[in-house]
Parts: sequence; structure tokens; C-alpha cells
Amino acid sequence: MRPKSGAADTEPVIKLALLAVGGQGGGVLADWITDVAERNGYVAQSTSVAGVAQRTGATIYYVEMARDTGRLPVFALSPSQGDVDILIAAELMEAGRAIIRGFVTPDRTTLITSSHRIAAVSEKIEPGDGRASSSKVHATAEAASKRFIAFDMEKIAADNGSMISASLLGALAGSDALPFTRESYEQAIGAGGRGVKASLAAFGAAFDRARGKVAPRPEPAEPAIVEPASGAGRVAGPQKLLQGWQALAARIDRMPAAVHDMALRGLRKVVDYQDIAYGSEYLDRLDKAVALDDPGHAHALSIAAAKHLANALCYDDMIRVADLKTRSTRDRRVRKEVGVKDGSILQVTEYFHPRIEEFCGTLPAGLGSYIESRPKLAGFLDRRINHGRRIRTDSFAGFAALWFIGGLRRWRRRLLRHKVEMTHVDRWYALALGYVPQDYALAVEILNCRRLIKGYSDTHVRAQSKFDRVLSALDLVKGRADAADWIRRLREAALKDEKGDMLDGALKTVASLSNHSV
Repeated sequence: MRPKSGAADTEPVIKLALLAVGGQGGGVLADWITDVAERNGYVAQSTSVAGVAQRTGATIYYVEMARDTGRLPVFALSPSQGDVDILIAAELMEAGRAIIRGFVTPDRTTLITSSHRIAAVSEKIEPGDGRASSSKVHATAEAASKRFIAFDMEKIAADNGSMISASLLGALAGSDALPFTRESYEQAIGAGGRGVKASLAAFGAAFDRARGKVAPRPEPAEPAIVEPASGAGRVAGPQKLLQGWQALAARIDRMPAAVHDMALRGLRKVVDYQDIAYGSEYLDRLDKAVALDDPGHAHALSIAAAKHLANALCYDDMIRVADLKTRSTRDRRVRKEVGVKDGSILQVTEYFHPRIEEFCGTLPAGLGSYIESRPKLAGFLDRRINHGRRIRTDSFAGFAALWFIGGLRRWRRRLLRHKVEMTHVDRWYALALGYVPQDYALAVEILNCRRLIKGYSDTHVRAQSKFDRVLSALDLVKGRADAADWIRRLREAALKDEKGDMLDGALKTVASLSNHSV
């Protein structure tokens, strides 16, 4: 018969794993948890296994704790599959990776994660929308864990001027997964001595949210203003411009209801990009699609036209880049992201690498075409232009240079780049609308192919090449019942990889189908 074990042998060890990336305060959170445990008569050990930079992996902080019985327990240095009581993830996809690695089990693990997203490298490098499905991770987490707690802890932290580590600690405390009081958590935060007030506020908000409490919205000091359907009520500016905007918004109100939302979004983007007159040009083009559309197709053509026309008219050029980099909203965003405090100096260095094509694009159409048509002259200028420049926009000279370039947008319609882009837009749009009578679905897919064109400089050249290659298959598939499906497949293949290998394979498949039908 086996003798009874001592208290130290039977005292359970609580095992907690925390996954966080740089800048999220994972080390601070691990220290807080260890401090809380020790304040409550527990022995605790914290270790960490560093991840890889640039969002290819998070750092794993691992904490084991057991009640102090006078005998030191043997703690592990890293988590094991199926042997974690509490898993905390500072971002949703890290929770998914923890599940894949076997750290989360349905009979044991309390899974706590922030529901916000930080795109991983694998998601960013895909030319199209490479984002993984958040809903699938939520569903899997619900099934894989004993208890699942998820809400936007990053927003709670930002709203309270703190770091997400404080929100994560609040969610942990509110979950009651550890046998400690709220006061002991707050004492651990207070012992840090820096940013205590903001951290406690974020902690408290997350604690209440984890308990199922939602903070009441403050009563408005003034009666709320109901925004009209057109959304024009939020626009501010000189009276003359407001009248022009209201007239454009009224044109959207006369369109089918299904088109309103996308058309308004597109109009806002186009007017912000250029001016009221440019917005009118956008709606003139959109009216052509609306006139050909019908409710039987849920106005898919008009919605696609509203979206992709706006993106096509707002192409990236040196003027656009300089304009965005000198806006006050960008300065405020950078200061907020960096965490610049009042009285501190922020130095910002912008990188520009224009080619001769970008230079000619910002010249009057005639002069730009003249230079491009003469290779020797273009090469001579390119050797003096085509090199990287670092411009300090916190200096007067640097800011003034970019501000001047951004100010060229008032003459954009006269410039070579605009002429080239509008010629391309009109050709693409006419091609799409020309297919409406014979193949509505194919017309919609041709409009959607504009999604392939994006970026600036070399990126734009590669994107336009893919666009042209996809539409080159039109002659092979038009007239087929599945023509729209093939164009969609080609577009998705083009979006899958940067080199275009998948698109090459798909184009060969289409060619073989055409040869087989012959």
C-alpha cells in the first residue's frame, strides 16, 4: 500500500501561458501575474521563449504557481501540449495558433484573448486579401476550450491611455480563473509606479467586461443630430463647397437604395482625393452602370461599379503620397501610435524613390510625353532622379517640399499620369458595360478585376500586368456559360502570389479548355 503524500506533493500547480508580440507588454503582464501570486502566498516561476520578429511568431511567457507549503515544487520551463490551465493571447490569431499547438484543451483550459487583429506576415505578403477568418477562430476556440473569453482589449486599453497588458490582466482577474482577489491585482499594478492610473482604468474596464458588464454610454450633452440617409450631414467646410457636396449627395439619393452605401463611400473617397468636380465625374460614370442595371440582379453591377470606379479614380501617384504624408491627421495618428507625450519632439523621416516614370507623370501631358518618347533624354534624367531620398518632414524644408508636391493636385487633370490613368479607366469601364446585355455576371467580374490594380511605382506596374493578363482570357471564355466563373478564378489566382505563378497555371488551363472545345 502506497503511503500518503505530504501537502507539498498534493498541492496542484497552476499553469498559465501568455502569448504576446513586441510592444504589447507581455513581460510586464507576466511580472504582474507572478507578483499577484506571491502576494497571495503562492510560489511562482516565470519564464519566456522569445518569438520571431515581424509577426511570424509571438513570445511565449510561461508562469507556474503553487501554494507555498514550505517545500519548493519542481516547475517546468515551458508549456506542454494538453497541460495548460489558462491561456492568454494578446491577439486573436495567437489564440488560434495556441489551439493548433495543442495548448488549449476542452476539459481544462480557460482561453482569454483580445478579439482585435494584427496581420501576420503571411497575411500581408498575399497581394489580395490574405486575412484569415476571425469567425472561424472564434468558433474553434469555443469548441476547443473549457471557457472562452474574448473581446477587444486593445480598444479598452487605448480608450484609457494604457497598454493591452493592463486589459489582459483585468480580463484574467474578471474570469476568476485564479483564486485571487481584485485588490491583489490592483496592488500589483500600483507597485509598478508608472502609468498606474491609466493601467488601473483599463484593468477595471476589462474586469467588468469579463464579468459580463458593459459600461453605460454617457448621456449626450446636446440632443443628437440625426444624419440624413445621404450621410452629407457630417461634412463641414465653406458654404460653396457644402452646396456642391449636397448636390452630389442628392444624386446618390435618387439611385436605387442598394447602391447608396457604396456610392456614398466612393464619393467621399473621390472628393477627398481631388475635389467636388471630380466627384461629379465619378457619379457621371456611375450613372451609366445604374442605367443598365436592374433589381433582378440585386444591383450587383452598380455596387461593383461604385466601389471599383472610386478606387480607379483615386490612383496612387507622387502627389497623393505627398498629400497624405503632410496631413495633420497623419501627424496625430503617428504621435498616437508612437506614444509621444506633450512637450516631446517627434522626428519623422519619409523615404521617397521616384523613377523617371513618376517624374514624367507629374509633368504637363505634352511635356511628359515628349520626354518619355525620347529614350536618351529619359535615361539622362533617370540617372539623376532614380535614387532614394530621405526627407525629414519635421523640418521646414522637408515639410515644405512635400507640401508643394501635394499641392500639385489642383493641376492633376492636366498631367500625364492622369491622362494615362483615365484612358485606362475608360477602356476598362466600357469593356465591362459592353458585356451587360449578353452576360451580366461577366460584366460584374470584369469590374471586379480592377481590384488587381493597386500600389505605386513598380508595384503598380506589376499589378497592371496581372490585370492585363487576366482580361486577355476574355476572348477564350466569352460566350461560355461559365465565363464569369473563369474570370473570377483567374483574378483570385492573380491575387494569391506576387510572382504570378498560379496565374500562369490558370491561364494555361483556360487555353487548354479553349483548344479542347475547338
